[in-house]
Amino acid sequence: MPEPGAGPGRSGEVAGLADRAARLEAENSHVITLPTVLTLLRILLVPILVVVLLTKFEGKEFVGLALFLIAALTDFLDGYIARRKGLVTRLGKLLDPAADKILMSAALISLVELGLAPAWMVVTIVAREFAISTLRSVAASHHMVIAAAWSGKLKTASQVVAISLLIMYERLGRFEHLGRLALWVTLILAVYSGIEYGWRYAVQVRRSDDKDPAAS
Repeated sequence: MPEPGAGPGRSGEVAGLADRAARLEAENSHVITLPTVLTLLRILLVPILVVVLLTKFEGKEFVGLALFLIAALTDFLDGYIARRKGLVTRLGKLLDPAADKILMSAALISLVELGLAPAWMVVTIVAREFAISTLRSVAASHHMVIAAAWSGKLKTASQVVAISLLIMYERLGRFEHLGRLALWVTLILAVYSGIEYGWRYAVQVRRSDDKDPAAS
């Protein structure tokens, strides 16, 4: 006789647990992968970028722009390769968002030091990044996944454009105002996407409370 509780439902549960275990094993079996190496490269480029931006020498704008764009490119490549090749690891999940924030924050703070970006704008943008990171950590601790919205992706793209233009500020001539304009766009998108993310998190929490009788 079959054991009590055995049946299709039980078999499906066991299969689901086995599949989950296999996925976790796959994650842990690729600690250092190409995407992780690219993420580490992005972090290592940050101090070099800061030194270049804050040092006076001929052509530093071009060198700084090249370093920043290479670092920003690794942000796209590591995520693309990880998803395409199935090389998502726990280490990569931890390092990738941290590397992004380190790069963007370091570049923006360097621009403040150079007098090319208002401090209050940079503080607002950087504060938004850390606030969203905290919110994501809280959501993850409650087993909630809040997908990135289009506004957040636009913010990231505008941030790269704004920093690039501000690095080249003294080389743009009559178009130098484009850097400040792009930074305003980044600020608006940062605030909007931050509010949107907070709202979506609140909606998720409300739905979770409605489904959980113990929460009422």
